[in-house]
Amino acid sequence: MHYKGSCHCGKVAFEVEGTLDKAMECNCSHCSRKGYLLWFVPQAQFTLRQGEADLQTYTFNKHVIRHQFCPSCGCAPFAYGKDRAGNAMAAVNVRCLEGVDLGAITRVAVDGRSF
Repeated sequence: MHYKGSCHCGKVAFEVEGTLDKAMECNCSHCSRKGYLLWFVPQAQFTLRQGEADLQTYTFNKHVIRHQFCPSCGCAPFAYGKDRAGNAMAAVNVRCLEGVDLGAITRVAVDGRSF
């Protein structure tokens, strides 16, 4: 499947390819406060269409995931990181994708608070 997504104001827009059947729901201090539902895909399946120059980065804890956010609207639609094997990944905030039925996605609980 092919999905389009953006920040709230539209300055940052992206596309992502893949099968969206589940999303990570992490209980760490950052994800739980922002309500993230994250779908991890290989970075090669993610294309930033606009807004690269506008993006700001936020990292915390082990500084492994580089959360990208729009400084205009504050929305954080995706992040960059690596999986355990060192492969480049994109963590897409499913709530920022167009036309996705959030109720149809399996939520996988992750205990990020304990890491």
